[in-house]
Amino acid sequence: MGDVLNQKWNLDTLFQGESNSAAFESFLQSLETELSQFQEKLEAQKQPFTAEQAPFFDKTIHTYEDITRKLTEAIAFTECLTAQNVNDEKASALSSRLQALSAKTDAADILLGNLLRDITESDWQQLITGGLEDIRFNLQEKRDLSRKLLPAEQEQLISNLSVDGYHAWGNFYYSLVGKLKIPFTNPEGTEEMLSISQANNLLEDGNRTVRKNAFEALENAWSEQADLFATVLNHISGYRLAAYKARGWDDFLSEPLDYNRLSRKTLERMWQTIEAYKPRFTAFLKRKAELLGLKKLAWYDVDAPLSTSSPKISYEEAGAFVVRHFRSFNPKMADFADHALKSRWIEAENRSGKRPGGFCTSFPIAEQSRIFMTFSGTMGNTSTLAHELGHAYHQSVMNDLPYLSQHYAMNVAETASTFSELIVGDAAETAAKTKEEKITYLSNKLERSIALLMNIHARFLFETRFYDERKKGMVSVDRLNALMVEAQKEAYLDSLDTYHPLFWASKLHFYITDWPFYNFPYTFGFLFSTGIYVQALKEGPAYAAKYDALLRDTGRMTTEQLAAKHLGADLTAEDFWSAALDYCAADVDEFLKLTEE
Repeated sequence: MGDVLNQKWNLDTLFQGESNSAAFESFLQSLETELSQFQEKLEAQKQPFTAEQAPFFDKTIHTYEDITRKLTEAIAFTECLTAQNVNDEKASALSSRLQALSAKTDAADILLGNLLRDITESDWQQLITGGLEDIRFNLQEKRDLSRKLLPAEQEQLISNLSVDGYHAWGNFYYSLVGKLKIPFTNPEGTEEMLSISQANNLLEDGNRTVRKNAFEALENAWSEQADLFATVLNHISGYRLAAYKARGWDDFLSEPLDYNRLSRKTLERMWQTIEAYKPRFTAFLKRKAELLGLKKLAWYDVDAPLSTSSPKISYEEAGAFVVRHFRSFNPKMADFADHALKSRWIEAENRSGKRPGGFCTSFPIAEQSRIFMTFSGTMGNTSTLAHELGHAYHQSVMNDLPYLSQHYAMNVAETASTFSELIVGDAAETAAKTKEEKITYLSNKLERSIALLMNIHARFLFETRFYDERKKGMVSVDRLNALMVEAQKEAYLDSLDTYHPLFWASKLHFYITDWPFYNFPYTFGFLFSTGIYVQALKEGPAYAAKYDALLRDTGRMTTEQLAAKHLGADLTAEDFWSAALDYCAADVDEFLKLTEE
């Protein structure tokens, strides 16, 4: 790790030529042909499959797996292209093409689901034995979910209309945000034009004036486009609610709960337990305000460093830091992270023209991942690096499984990422040489806890109330602002001085059309991984193999089954959540003790 690392990812090892790739064009054309042929075969299957058709049924399922694997590869590639350069028109065109192809795959998926649904129970049990035993759970899940849907023709119509309706609104949001420029006057008095990611990074600056000015500049930018953003959000949610109504789904949480393989009882128990623990975390916010010389923290102070000088960390230092501390838990994780860094799987360059935020996307055919972020040298950036490398490691331990068994839901997808952050954060705290360093590391960890226990809760509360109101009609900008502030005050126990009314416009998670309610899975993943981490601390290095085994099962059982098998835990009871929250709250106690005057 001593060499200088290239902060630009390498996409040519996947498809040479990026958005002009001839290899990718050939790949897409082949996929389009295969998909059309597959759909024709499904349409020709007029009667449900029978046990006598076992060989043909096996071939049908494996063809479906192969097509969805290829589609995932293609979507991942286009996601990388559009993220690295929001002005790449060819990449945008490819993205639109992939959405149309996804809609066509959805149509085939609906046909297959209907065929699975109509198989008699006796034939079903015979068909899913033998060569399909490894994906029994996934096929049964598809069969069960198909029973909640409309007839195939109607579901296909919804899917087809989503391309230029539902998904188009999401794309419109990304286009708007990617082109936003934030005028900012730096401390030297020089005017700069920043991207959203660059301006967001300034919210962690050690200079409060810089943070405040960056926050206000961002808020002005969101405000200027608020009418457009509100229109987009209303139409995304309106489309979703209309589809739910057609299917007879009264509960708008039904789809996200199904997607996350999670019961409502588990979700409610998690939030109830968090609410009981929140006063312990507001004690940290109060003490941090005192240390910064404030009566209360403003929104832009929550992640502020306690030191007025913000030491910058080089990308190489951050990479070495993550690899070193991964090694203390599991050498396999460390070797994997080192390989990802040196093989240029990570796009980290701090430049304009990039999409805001960060993500990890995987290529199931190449058996590689790519990580996207904007690195500016903060400790928060280092945590993000560890987080995304955790995602990539999770995928790596599943690469040899049947492709359908690799489909893990978002809530457990956040397990490995958050676990990785815990490893790095705790190891860094332990290695702290001075009291001040220890306080800094504790503060960073607690800021992460605040984000996942309070910020995410605010998002969940806002989105839940917004959807309730959206059922009655369009929701105005003023009302969206009011709902957001109301949710933030409730989630933070009104412990802040100022809030972020336009957060609904700035957070791209509200505009994601592939997965609804892209919020509570983060909190679930954080506490679930913390519970696993508590277990790992008890057992030491020997737990690494058990951890890998748990990750491998994330795509082939419900969340409750996963916890019961690998942790002996009942997620609908308070005990598991309390144990995880006790571990987090212990950081508050330590922080308060170290910062006593």
